[in-house]
Amino acid sequence: MKYRKLGKTDIDVSVICLGTMTWGEQNTEKEAHQQLDFALDRGVNFIDTAEMYPVPPKKETAGRTEQYIGSWLSNRQNREKVTLATKAVGKSDNDFYRGGEISRLHARHLKAAVDDSLKRLQTDYIDLYQLHWPERSTNYFGRLGYEHVEEEDAVEILETLQALDEIVKSGKIRHVGLSNESAWGTMRFLHLSEMHNLPRMVSVQNPYSLLNRSYEVGLAEVSIREECGLLAYSPLAMGVLSGKYLGGQMPEGSRLSLFTRFKRYSTDIAMELTGKYVALAREHGLDPAQMALAYVNSRRFVTSNIIGATNLAQLETNIDSIDIELSEDILKSIDEIHNLHPYPCP
Repeated sequence: MKYRKLGKTDIDVSVICLGTMTWGEQNTEKEAHQQLDFALDRGVNFIDTAEMYPVPPKKETAGRTEQYIGSWLSNRQNREKVTLATKAVGKSDNDFYRGGEISRLHARHLKAAVDDSLKRLQTDYIDLYQLHWPERSTNYFGRLGYEHVEEEDAVEILETLQALDEIVKSGKIRHVGLSNESAWGTMRFLHLSEMHNLPRMVSVQNPYSLLNRSYEVGLAEVSIREECGLLAYSPLAMGVLSGKYLGGQMPEGSRLSLFTRFKRYSTDIAMELTGKYVALAREHGLDPAQMALAYVNSRRFVTSNIIGATNLAQLETNIDSIDIELSEDILKSIDEIHNLHPYPCP
């Protein structure tokens, strides 16, 4: 395994991070524990979850993923061996996160969210606490174009940072990060942190893959210059880049077969490009999924690559991507394919 610094902290996190959003929906508690054991044995020391997991979010399952991780930590007594990251939901129409209230990113809700996560995770501290999506209206979750909303009811970024500062000082969280954030939002958080001596964001968790390189437009520079690296999610574009959906295939039990809402990476153009990436990988004797993950691993602005799997075979394949170095010829061919349709599914 390889490791990189988490922002400007002294924490070394594995370049492969274990994502957990299927646990409690597609995976049982026993399977979750098996994945955690396997990943830790392979050198993965970084675990990412969220209070809303598993996905898709539902009242009856919200928080179950954290519970599975908590029972594993309790059984194994190995808290010090992992860097644990979780997230607080942003402003949402779902009212099942805060006892019937609409979730907000202000002090009362954040303190309640942290306490609830700590209880489910069976730990007394969280290494990285992330804001799952912005309080304000902006272009995230697949929206490229920005449409400004005037006089919006949104908690100010400074207020959110001040709330996080109190929680950091309490010892319940060590560091803070962003998710589904824009370049402007990231820089605003960093600027206000510096101005008011508040906790500094150490990471941005956004989608990034061969089918979605929108992060490169503005945020890649921010990540490098500000040492606030990307935690890349959906690096396989919800499994599409493995090639398993090509030719109209729909494997039983796969995410796209179970949840029709996940159509972001299955457009005609996306499938066309996926076919080209899969052919490129096979031409060079590579597993298509491993080539896609190796590309993400190789980016300078990436701190860690969040992989997800529903079985141990997938997990092993994904972790093994850390050992693959892509040649200049392959990288050139990847860019040629990318340039055919730079934004097939942002």
